Amino acid sequence: MTLEANFDTTGFQSINRGYNSVFRANRLSLGLVVPIENYTKGPVPEMHRHIERVQLAEALGFSAVWLRDVPFNVPSFGDAGQTYDPFVYLGLLAGLTDRIALGVASIILPLRHPAHVAKAAATADVLSGGRLILGVASGDRPDEYPALNIPFADRGARFRECFDYIRRMSDEQPDFDNAFGSPNGDIDMLPKPASGKLPLLVTGGSQQNPEWIAQNGDGWMIYPRHTVLQAQIIRDWQSRVEAAGRSPQPVMQPFYVDLAEDPETPPQPIHLGFRLGTHHLRDYLKLREEIGVNHIALNLRYNQTDIETTLKRLADDILPDFSG
Repeated sequence: MTLEANFDTTGFQSINRGYNSVFRANRLSLGLVVPIENYTKGPVPEMHRHIERVQLAEALGFSAVWLRDVPFNVPSFGDAGQTYDPFVYLGLLAGLTDRIALGVASIILPLRHPAHVAKAAATADVLSGGRLILGVASGDRPDEYPALNIPFADRGARFRECFDYIRRMSDEQPDFDNAFGSPNGDIDMLPKPASGKLPLLVTGGSQQNPEWIAQNGDGWMIYPRHTVLQAQIIRDWQSRVEAAGRSPQPVMQPFYVDLAEDPETPPQPIHLGFRLGTHHLRDYLKLREEIGVNHIALNLRYNQTDIETTLKRLADDILPDFSG
């Protein structure tokens, strides 16, 4: 049995600078989840040297950094993310970086009005020179919904309406009917995305059927799974994309890493990842590349070694195999 998936060798669609640099057919690129720090004693990071570390990630050659949308610190969830509003933070990072893609994994669409998301996302895209990649999700923290007086059970339908509204805001003077509002073609929203379109990556199922995701997403964010199962999931996804009459779409996943000092340290499971040495990490990443994963966002929350040292070791020992 072969694990390798079939892909169009001509590459993925061209959307903007960020999307085009991160996602390449038959290749894996590496990014980092923000905050780039160890915080295991509680859900709230210190955000220690957070700007310097993003700038270091760019200098070292990582392809993207990924922010998260965590409106409330929900105790049962156990992670407050980078604590800052993602769009405000994107504006700051846009002005303090030059090349690295700025991703969000992911905006919880049902908790926001899509006009505000479209405006903020297009602004961040323009300010960064077309480096925004917008992951979108339906949300998995029920506690947040009553705080905003929004029914948790309706999030799937709200997600679809939000998604469509954001797509249509890239049009000139959009004219459409939507549950969130009906622009009538007499008004317009500015700015438009840098290249005319925002890349929208669907996260997990987002309360949608697989066919809808294959028909509408500019890519798919999935959780890490056993290699054989992950390969089957990706093959099924690309088959649905092809059946929808579309060219192949990229796949990305997060991966928690605790990088051991000894490069030969074998993998030891941690939350959604492993403690392991660079040799085994390279093997893991190469196998993911073979089965059709196009980008992995490394999360160093549980990393026990000095963060700057870890970033430099990853850049020296791992990035050369997954760049260019």
